Amino acid sequence: MPSTNEKILVVDDAVDTLEVIRRNLMHVGYQVCTATSVQEAVSILETTPFDMVITDFRMPKTSGLDLVRHVHENYKHMEIVMITGYASVPGAVTAMQTGAHEYLAKPFTDAELLDTVQRAVERLQRRRPHESKLAVSEDHWGLLGDSPAMQTVFRSIQKAAQSSATVLILGESGTGKELVARAIHYSSSRRAAAFVPVNCGGIPEGLLESELFGARKGAFTGAHESRAGFFQTADGGSIFLDEIAELSMTMQTVLLRVLQDKTVFMVGSRQPRKVDVRIIAATNKDIEYLVSKGALREDLYYRINVIPITIPPLRERGDDIPLLIRHFAARFATELDKPVPTFTDRALHNLQNYPWPGNVRELENVIQRLVLMAEGDCIDAADLPELMRFSATRPHSALRSLADVQMEHIRQVLDAVGGNKSQAANILGIDRKTLREKLRSTNA
Repeated sequence: MPSTNEKILVVDDAVDTLEVIRRNLMHVGYQVCTATSVQEAVSILETTPFDMVITDFRMPKTSGLDLVRHVHENYKHMEIVMITGYASVPGAVTAMQTGAHEYLAKPFTDAELLDTVQRAVERLQRRRPHESKLAVSEDHWGLLGDSPAMQTVFRSIQKAAQSSATVLILGESGTGKELVARAIHYSSSRRAAAFVPVNCGGIPEGLLESELFGARKGAFTGAHESRAGFFQTADGGSIFLDEIAELSMTMQTVLLRVLQDKTVFMVGSRQPRKVDVRIIAATNKDIEYLVSKGALREDLYYRINVIPITIPPLRERGDDIPLLIRHFAARFATELDKPVPTFTDRALHNLQNYPWPGNVRELENVIQRLVLMAEGDCIDAADLPELMRFSATRPHSALRSLADVQMEHIRQVLDAVGGNKSQAANILGIDRKTLREKLRSTNA
């Protein structure tokens, strides 16, 4: 039995393998979270602290070796275990050279799994007395804030975690809706099972049903084998349906049935399957307006709006900005192996008075850029992006067209992220193509 409650992230595209490893590790007392892809694992690691990562070597799109490299470069005190087939043992050697501490060759027994993990845990425990740790707010799973508005959010998270009722998270792009969803899941009794985030607006309509509920072999062209969907992966845990307002009426009807019956149908199958999944939904849109216009089913709205949580925009929690700046500056300085910079009173004043249309995500990008580009240990107002240097004093006429206001907002975001159109589109809540069209239309 582990002497401490270590947290382990297990990464494998094979759901059955994930479940076997998860149950074995949980049985002896470890906290376990799972991910079915490297991309999902990277996203989880950005918001949740772990002691160890166990990853398969061969996975589609991005290999486990890339995850090993990412963890080794960004989380220096985290143990890494690589799982590999016999034919891939040379790859495992490469993984050890890249940063993995242990490897397990398939097929392995339960005892071999537990022995390998125990060795990694013992290394962790030997290092801990000598490690200096950054001050990180783990109580709220990466969410930071002392303002009254954020304290209200934290209390709502605690209450939501005590039940399995459906949660609806409302807030502008960049406010941290997924962080709130993760905080609810990992503070609840479902924490040992999977948390599965799904961007409803990022999956083509024709693929969404099979991605959510799975598909039987031969159900459609290209379905060469049966494949579980996100709901099956999240069985026993939570599924986060981000941008739920992007669902078509057809998919809204299907989701309503799942909420009512707690069953899903794989595409190509008439056999229902029971699932025990907590649904956490989110949107950055005015959801009551969508209901009134008929764009969102009223009965679905009532089903998902059992526990509503509204995240305040950053401009309404200005007292939290210095805290967030210190947190991001320390994090990026550590990643870049640079000294943590200080900020002058003028720089802090301007940052606090900037309207932050991209919210915390925009602030994070700005601080990363400032730390990266800083030539000294102190950041002054002159080092800020141009719009932030003068944001507190620039007059804003109310007698402007909506197009002018929109374009100024777009330029502010682009300037804040150093011209990176992908990041800007993400902050603005639009796709890159739409952003290009808006810039082209004004010759920006």
